[in-house]
Amino acid sequence: MSARPALLVCALLAGCAVGPDYERPAVDLPQAFTEPDVGETARVRADWWKLYGDPLLDDLVAAALERNADVRLAVARIEEADANLRAVNAAFLPEVDLATGGNRTRFSTTTAVPTPPGVPAVRTDARLALSTSFELDFWGRLRRQAESFRAQLLATRYAKDVVALTLSGLTAQSYFALRSFDAQIIVTRETIATRRESLDYVRARARGGIASELEVAQAEGALADITVQLKELQRQRALFEHQLATFTGRLDLTLAGGDLRTLPAPALPPAGLPSALLERRPDVQLAEQQLVSANAQIGVAKAAMFPTFVLTGFGGGESTSFSNALNSGSSIWSVGLGVTMPLLDWGRYRGLTGAAIARQHQATALYQQAVQTAFREVADALSSVRLSSSAEQDYQASVDAARRALRLSRIRYDAGYSPYLEVLDAQRQANLSEIAALRNRQALLSATVDLMKSLGGGWTPDQLTMRE
Repeated sequence: MSARPALLVCALLAGCAVGPDYERPAVDLPQAFTEPDVGETARVRADWWKLYGDPLLDDLVAAALERNADVRLAVARIEEADANLRAVNAAFLPEVDLATGGNRTRFSTTTAVPTPPGVPAVRTDARLALSTSFELDFWGRLRRQAESFRAQLLATRYAKDVVALTLSGLTAQSYFALRSFDAQIIVTRETIATRRESLDYVRARARGGIASELEVAQAEGALADITVQLKELQRQRALFEHQLATFTGRLDLTLAGGDLRTLPAPALPPAGLPSALLERRPDVQLAEQQLVSANAQIGVAKAAMFPTFVLTGFGGGESTSFSNALNSGSSIWSVGLGVTMPLLDWGRYRGLTGAAIARQHQATALYQQAVQTAFREVADALSSVRLSSSAEQDYQASVDAARRALRLSRIRYDAGYSPYLEVLDAQRQANLSEIAALRNRQALLSATVDLMKSLGGGWTPDQLTMRE
């Protein structure tokens, strides 16, 4: 009867786990975004880049998600974390080892203590035994360790989703930048053609004595300037093409020319409530799982200050030969309980516990920072989308006015009412207005990508099967 209370105490101890249980920290978020929602009420698609209706963009993003080295690295880290979790969970079960060995020994017959009669001087000994050692998880050290590693596994999976979301966004924005340069190159070539015609016209007037050599030099300089601009645009386009080649793992990638103006701005979802970002964004989920892991490590550190109970045992047989080692008379066995407890550690384990608590505080701060960053990114993207979209009409008005001014300056110059410098200024302003309108269009498309990313990009957490 006396053993029952002891067993009850052991069972109660085995059910507890030292260290704090995880609770999501409070984050003070506003009730709503100050920037008004942009777009319709549709949800963000997981393949949000297909909303732009460009098959080439779809192919580039698919290639990046499949072949990019960052994605492969993230997958390898998931595999490592999964293996670590399996190793930790194995500690809940006793490890059984097989030990076997044989030796042949000769004893001296001339020592002070003579060998008993009938005992041979040469002896053969063979042993075959199973041994085991099992730690009783009284204080929850193993359970907290498994909790920490489960959170690390989840964190690596969320990290892969972060990589995929970031990579798809960078690929889309790089593609839009490349198409923006394509459109700017088209506009610049049209300007070159216009200025070349203007140069021929001024030269003809100079030959007729109507225009001066100064006007010819001004026209030549304007043509050279716009030619330099074309080469710079081509250089920058090549850089973005190389960047897309790196993202997709296709180092020989070449893209035919296109035009940014043919790409539609997709319908956008509303931002929703700020609190929804805690569930929608993989980077926030990643930060929370890192916090869960750090919180569990406090329990691991605290458990080291308590006694450790280890059950040990072995059983098998020992004889003069392996063939007789398993006979009933050759059996050997042992069962034991070991208890170890630090008595004088000079504050070592308290220091390790304090370090674990400090790491948990760091993880809490990083989680709160991730939430605040998510809120800011959504607000930034909403502002960028709204202002870039509303500015399109202003840019188009500027382009129309610049084209009208160019036409009128040509008429005035032909009639002799204004100098050629006025025509050059109008040409320059028309080119700048069209380039600025194209860059605003690129900024709008880039802002829509930022909004898709900041809202989680259609990301939804997978149902993860965890080994207990």
